[in-house]
Amino acid sequence: MEFEEKVIDVEHIFDGHIVDLDVETVLTPEGQKATREIAYHANAVGVVIVSEDNKMLLVRQWRAPLRQETLEIIAGKLEPGENEASAVVRELNEEARLQAQSVEKLTSFYVSPGFTNEKLTLYHASGLSPVSEKLPQDEGEILNLEWLDIKEVQVAIAKGEICDAKTIMAVMLWQSLQ
Repeated sequence: MEFEEKVIDVEHIFDGHIVDLDVETVLTPEGQKATREIAYHANAVGVVIVSEDNKMLLVRQWRAPLRQETLEIIAGKLEPGENEASAVVRELNEEARLQAQSVEKLTSFYVSPGFTNEKLTLYHASGLSPVSEKLPQDEGEILNLEWLDIKEVQVAIAKGEICDAKTIMAVMLWQSLQ
């Protein structure tokens, strides 16, 4: 069976700082018209950091769409023209004020392909040291760094403090390496 839909009309709804929105009218393989709402978002990187004493570095921050604090791995979207390696270096500096001797790609995945094209790539950073020159943080960004062991991470997941896919995937990768 063929699954590919044919786009017959696109209505551009919004150009934003984070997302652009389109509403597409498509023709399904069975010949039916359907509507698809699509959020175009820059690709992103996430950074898995585990200390020598086996604790994961997480960032506590406020997430407005959820109306709650979350604990997440260091992450951010790629800026226009930026490659993933540069984004990892920049995000490590902006969010944790760290630099890494080694950065290794772990995996890539689509965040939620039902409505967005955003692809996130997870990296592992090691050989960490403080940066000598701090980059500015994002406007309005308030971050608190926390090092948690595996049991503390599991409690944070159960409490809903760790609730995003990228961080849960990072935790699963960390646990698989134990």
